Amino acid sequence: MAETELPEPDRVEGAPHPRETPVLFGHASAEAAFLQAFNAGRLHHGWLITGPRGVGKATLAWKIARFLLAHEDGMFTPDTLDVAPDHPVARRTVALSEPRLFLLRRGANATGSNLSADIRVDEVRKMKTFFTLSAADGGRRVAIVDAADELAPAGANAILKLLEEPPEGVTLMLISHQPSRLLPTIRSRCRELRLTALEPSDMRDALVQAGAVVDDPAPLAELGGGSVGEAVRLLNLDGLALYQQMVDMMRTLPRLDRPRALALADAGAARGADTRFDMIVGLIDLMLARMARAGTLGYLPPDAAKGEGDMIERLSPSPRAGLVWAELQQTLGQRARRGKAVNLDPAALLMDMFLKIDETAATLART
Repeated sequence: MAETELPEPDRVEGAPHPRETPVLFGHASAEAAFLQAFNAGRLHHGWLITGPRGVGKATLAWKIARFLLAHEDGMFTPDTLDVAPDHPVARRTVALSEPRLFLLRRGANATGSNLSADIRVDEVRKMKTFFTLSAADGGRRVAIVDAADELAPAGANAILKLLEEPPEGVTLMLISHQPSRLLPTIRSRCRELRLTALEPSDMRDALVQAGAVVDDPAPLAELGGGSVGEAVRLLNLDGLALYQQMVDMMRTLPRLDRPRALALADAGAARGADTRFDMIVGLIDLMLARMARAGTLGYLPPDAAKGEGDMIERLSPSPRAGLVWAELQQTLGQRARRGKAVNLDPAALLMDMFLKIDETAATLART
């Protein structure tokens, strides 16, 4: 039987893999912090790269890995982490053939039919074996863990052991979207590089590099939380158009435009539309959160769709209204996802969400 070709778990569909991404936008301070530590001879053995999903953490990890492996001789003081694309190390990392680099990520499940839900301990053991075998060659070695959040408990304990007793010449780069979920002892044994959401100008440049050209990156930056990965996902699934349809529907509240609501519900229920369902539920979550913050703080966010500001100002004009929308946001999406998990009709679940939002808007209008 032929082996199942599995997707790369650390690649965003429709975008280059981080090892293939030559330029990192928007994180000059993190690059400078690492370079300063390197040039000062204070290179820590464990680095934890944190921040929202999709902002460039893995791209930074691969950039650092190329830099470390290309500057092993220490004959001069570099002023940048950049490595020329035609450098042998750069070519080998793109091809995943660099013998001094180990990539730890989710592998196949027990049957080999799909990706494992987490990074299993046997994958971590492969990395420990790699360190042992490569030690004979001497020199620096680098491992990238993408993502440390996905380590199974036994795997996390094995990583902790490596951080407590690091092999000679090894630098561990741990990527984490939610560092609070990691073992405190793992966090305490790493130096952190914290990345933040991208500004619209950096978002535009990063999207161009990923092969997606947009006229106005601001709506993508708003809806994607400054994440290039999320922006690419929004583009692939027509997220901007879906959000505009949602805003147009919400502008009619508290008199729900049922044809619009039904069209959106049907869009998330078509055959093979699981990702579209997840996208719509996520956009509803986001919209309610934006309404809650606006009402609570008295500050309108930049429009992510035409007419959004007017809609939010009318439906969430006060801290009290903001609190009501916040309470709804905390339960609505979760209930729809639970229903989908037990195979309830996706269209009915989405329509139920829209009706609950309409009911909430009507209640606020009466008070």
